[in-house]
Amino acid sequence: QLQLVESGGGLVQPGGSLRLSCAASGFTLDYYAIGWFRQAPGKEREGVSCISSSGTTTYYADSVKGRFTISRDNAKNTVYLQMNSLKPEDTAVYYCATVLSVLGVKFACPPKYDSWGQGTQVTVSS
Repeated sequence: QLQLVESGGGLVQPGGSLRLSCAASGFTLDYYAIGWFRQAPGKEREGVSCISSSGTTTYYADSVKGRFTISRDNAKNTVYLQMNSLKPEDTAVYYCATVLSVLGVKFACPPKYDSWGQGTQVTVSS
């Protein structure tokens, strides 16, 4: 069964840090780009960051640039999102996603995604 599983969310104070993990099972993550998305209550889902299959190309939303870092360990079949200097507005459910086709191979940030994790809650509050 092809699956993405996020972990690492939780409650953190403003200014704190969390590291999210996105682990793949049932397929090899090496070949595909991975995106991180988030959705806050009452808001649309937004793209946060994405990384190419090789890890050499990354993109960040302006709202997280300089605070978040995406990385991947293909040996562990896992992609990470290191989140520093967290703000209350970062509170959301965070999802990782990929597209298991040539789009995921060709693009660092594919135009569409077809495989999603279940999400992990991040709450930034004092």
